[in-house]
This record gives sequence, structure tokens and C-alpha cells, in this order.
Amino acid sequence: MEQLVKELKEHLIEELNLEEITVEDIDTEAPLFGDGLGLDSIDALEIILILEKYYGVKLANSAEAKPAFYSVKTLAEYIMQNRK
Repeated sequence: MEQLVKELKEHLIEELNLEEITVEDIDTEAPLFGDGLGLDSIDALEIILILEKYYGVKLANSAEAKPAFYSVKTLAEYIMQNRK
């Protein structure tokens, strides 16, 4: 799980062009959207692509995605449960 979280943070930084942020700067349990990392709906689409590209995980519907997209930790848990 720890390795997956680190890898996920690296993908987020790279794919979302968060050049000023390091892996250590991202709190695993902080919200990705709003007050936490401050991502927006465009970033959410990029995260969907990250899940598909690197982990083979496709989201069934947006209701399923909302809790999974809360933090890096919830994303990692979602990947572990749905990885092929």
C-alpha cells in the first residue's frame, strides 16, 4: 500500500503538472479537491486517465468515483480493490 501511495503521488505530480509540489508535500489523507490539494474537475478527468493508464482501473459511475477521489489514500484503496 505504501509503495502504491508513493507511486500515485508521483503520477499525480507528473500528469497534473504540479511542478512546485513534491511527493512529501502531498498529505495522503488530505482532500484532493477544495481545501486540500486544490484540484478541479479537469484534474478529476486526468485522474480517471491515470487510473486507466497505470492501473487498468475503470470507473463504473460517478457515484462510485466520488468517495474514491477524496484523498490519495482513498484512491489507493480503490485501486487495490479494483485492479485487474
